[in-house]
Amino acid sequence: MNPLLSRLQPYPFERLRKLFADVTPNPALRPISLGIGEPRHAAPDFLKQALAGALGTGLSSYPATTGTPALREACAAWVQRRYGVALDAATQVLPVNGSREALFAFAQTVIDPTRPGATVVMPNPFYQIYEGAALLAGAEPHYVASDPARNFAADWDSVPEAVWARTQLLFVCSPGNPAGAVMPLDEWRKLFELSDRHGFVIASDECYSEIYFRDEPPLGGLEAAQRLGRGDFRRLVSFTSLSKRSNVPGLRSGFVAGDAALIKPFLLYRTYHGGAMSPVVQAASAAAWGDEDHVVDNRRQYREKFAQVTPLLAQVLDVALPDASFYLWAGVPASFATAVPGLSADEAFARELLAQYNVTVLPGSYLARDAGGANPGTGRVRMALVAEPAECLEAAGRIQSFLSPRT
Repeated sequence: MNPLLSRLQPYPFERLRKLFADVTPNPALRPISLGIGEPRHAAPDFLKQALAGALGTGLSSYPATTGTPALREACAAWVQRRYGVALDAATQVLPVNGSREALFAFAQTVIDPTRPGATVVMPNPFYQIYEGAALLAGAEPHYVASDPARNFAADWDSVPEAVWARTQLLFVCSPGNPAGAVMPLDEWRKLFELSDRHGFVIASDECYSEIYFRDEPPLGGLEAAQRLGRGDFRRLVSFTSLSKRSNVPGLRSGFVAGDAALIKPFLLYRTYHGGAMSPVVQAASAAAWGDEDHVVDNRRQYREKFAQVTPLLAQVLDVALPDASFYLWAGVPASFATAVPGLSADEAFARELLAQYNVTVLPGSYLARDAGGANPGTGRVRMALVAEPAECLEAAGRIQSFLSPRT
């Protein structure tokens, strides 16, 4: 067996199952889960029709790993409309089976494990695929400290120069998971300068880019590069997905875009890895990238939901509206730190909430790693407001009732 497999840590939801193994949820209340970030708004009808319409011919041929020209052009056209960035659809765009598998596979392409000290830098808290991708590529993860005063944005200045010098790949996530912070242009400038100095590649995870709460949409990596005179997108690849944007996590569809010199070897890797997208999914994906009305309506639904739920939870938790994404990153009362021996405050909170009010949330410490003697997720929980408003409001009301004796 590959010895690197033993270095993988349990996935957050596996840890959550173990945490709840001996918990009996309140049977008088129907279960409500805010634990997993799985979009539950209705998928658009036109996308379902596109899927059905492609079944006649789409199942009878092997797909090309590059995807159809129609899909690549639809992706490039969306980037042009969304970010004002012109891409060569043939060399700077590559369809992928969702951003999750692409983020993992990209690290296997980029990392040279034969170089001493191969390092992958990532935010902390973070999406655990970054860590697993680094470990299985034979590299060491470096977890960047986060700044609670800036909505847990990564503190890139905390990374020692010696670490940057051996870094081969940097994962960034904007809007961030779990706190929803958006990277401004000056932050991108800093990272591009570091990339130029040390030669590492930047993988920009932008899967939450279309769910935002401000008038101005989040800045994307390719857009930032173009604004800063880096129109060749050197050492930069952005990852995006239809899962959150179009409410189709089961479609497993997204694309990567950026530096053609990186897309080419990534295509080679994917050709051998078997990363081709089904022609049926490609047809539906091209239709989805070409339509913006359903995305505007999806964003409206999240805005209305967050506007109702956030003020209620803010009465009993340390929580505020994020820049973007569909999560609330909430601090729990300090009293939970000593509530259950051997458990962190966020774990104790999650257990008691489930037992008393049958609401599931994800402990924040499961989304981060100990670094510098502390886990930045300890004492916080992530709540995914993906269900219908009535269910989210009911969950908020239960959390208020749960915490009212303590506040």
